[in-house]
Amino acid sequence: MAFHNDLALDEALDALDPLRHLMHEQDSSSSHSSTSSRSPSPSPSHHAKTTALPLLPKQRRTVHNETLHLEFAHTSTGAEAEQRPPIAITLVVDAGPGCGGIAWPAGEVLARYLVQRGAAYVRGRTILELGSGTGLVGLVAAKLAHSDASAGDGHVWITDQAPLLDIMRRNTRENALEEQVSVAEFNWGTPLPVDIPVPDLVLAADCVYFEPAFPLLVQTLAALVDAREDRGSRGETEVLFCYKKRRKADKKFFSLLRKSFTWTEVRCAE
Repeated sequence: MAFHNDLALDEALDALDPLRHLMHEQDSSSSHSSTSSRSPSPSPSHHAKTTALPLLPKQRRTVHNETLHLEFAHTSTGAEAEQRPPIAITLVVDAGPGCGGIAWPAGEVLARYLVQRGAAYVRGRTILELGSGTGLVGLVAAKLAHSDASAGDGHVWITDQAPLLDIMRRNTRENALEEQVSVAEFNWGTPLPVDIPVPDLVLAADCVYFEPAFPLLVQTLAALVDAREDRGSRGETEVLFCYKKRRKADKKFFSLLRKSFTWTEVRCAE
């Protein structure tokens, strides 16, 4: 079969193995965080640099019930930095429930960004993480918010599809965050469950990998931002979205996203 361009080849390979790009490491500068806001106006496009890749072999290393110990350092310097221990997370990873049971690069990048923003950024806020997988980003947000005495009354919801709920609950227990974090099933494209409050902050990391889900993810992001008006809540909902550039087809997601959002690219401090 002949392919007219790289995009057509990418799509053909994706049909055979939708997760192939998740297993391929590209240049280290390809993870980005963005903060989004609802707007009908156009926004700049993100340009993904990638090359056509051969189909990866099926014999991959299996991750089963492993434990990671991750630390995310604060960015303060001098004596203040010495008095502030890093945010430490114990994370169980397991590929059994699916690819979401693994710690992917964009999740660690977004967690690092939150810690660099500091406890005041997340303290007292209602935070919802989409496609949480292991729950890493939401757990970091919760531990950061409660890293000092003035924690406030905020709460974190980590959400994903049903097969991943057990590993998220386990990681919540491992980090003694049962009171600060709730685990819930939330499928993209469905209404926000009535028991989840309207979030002040939405977190999403490494959610751009399966093209048929692109419209559902955009629909969910838009609905979460609009939910404040629908439920009569005040204020605005902020979205932090971090992803790893992997392929040309990712542009389709941002083409859909710009119909409802504008966004600003942000970067972690070195």
